[in-house]
Amino acid sequence: MSYAALDAARLAKACKNALITLESSDEKSEAHQRKTLMIQRMGALAMAAAECKHGTPVVTLTSEEFWLISQNW
Repeated sequence: MSYAALDAARLAKACKNALITLESSDEKSEAHQRKTLMIQRMGALAMAAAECKHGTPVVTLTSEEFWLISQNW
């Protein structure tokens, strides 16, 4: 499994855009709900990291998590 350290503020923005895309869909399946929840959680973590005053604001995602976000923005 591969990982990437991403800028937290940019990731938070990408999650926000992905959520807008998911919410505009008519799909209401369990898989759709799981995607939405995962992206909400990643967005919340990214926003918290972006607001952190200590260190570099980065978030580490797996390639699968990055793929999930990039498919919906």
